[in-house]
Amino acid sequence: MNRSPEQIYDELLVLRCQDGERDAWSELAERWQERLHRHAWRLAATHEVASDAVQEAWLAIVRNIRKLDDPALFPAWAYRIVTHKCTDQVRRAVRRSKFDAELSQQPPATPADNDAFAEDDDITTIRRAMLQLPSDRRALLGLHYLEGVSIHEIASILSIPEGTVKSRLFTARKALKKALDLQIQERNQR
Repeated sequence: MNRSPEQIYDELLVLRCQDGERDAWSELAERWQERLHRHAWRLAATHEVASDAVQEAWLAIVRNIRKLDDPALFPAWAYRIVTHKCTDQVRRAVRRSKFDAELSQQPPATPADNDAFAEDDDITTIRRAMLQLPSDRRALLGLHYLEGVSIHEIASILSIPEGTVKSRLFTARKALKKALDLQIQERNQR
C-alpha cells in the first residue's frame, strides 16, 4: 500500500501521542478536527449534535490511543469512534426533545466554515441535493468522495464487508443523482 507523506506524518503523530507528547496531541487534533466534524455533521445534520459527538470522540481517542496497535489505522478508528458517538448523541437528542420531527420539517443548516459548501449555484444545488439524502448515505458519500477514504477503510469504519460498501455507494450515488435532477429542475423553473 502506497502511503502519502500526509498519512506517514499522521502515523508519526499517533506514535508521539502514544508516547504522551502534548505537542503531538495539539497537532493531531488540528489536522483531524475539521474532518471528524464534517463526518459527524453529515450523520447528525446539526452543528450542536456534531460538535458534541466530536468532543466525546476526542475524549475516547485520548483515553484509548495507546490501545491502537497500528498507527496507520488511526483514520478508520477515529471515524468509527465519531460514528458511534454521533449515534449516541442523536439518540440522546431524540429523547430530550422532538428532534426527529423538527429535523424532518426543516432542512439542516450547513457548516459556515466548510469551503465545500460555497454559495456558488452548482455547489448550492449539490448541497441541497445532498441534504435530501438520509444521513447514512450523506456520510458514506462524504467519506468516500470528499474525504478520500478508501472502500477498504470505510468497510473498517462501518464494520461491514467491502462489497456492502460498494453496494451502498452505488445506491447512494443513484439517490444523489435523483435528488440532483430534482434540484436542477427546480432551479430551472425559477
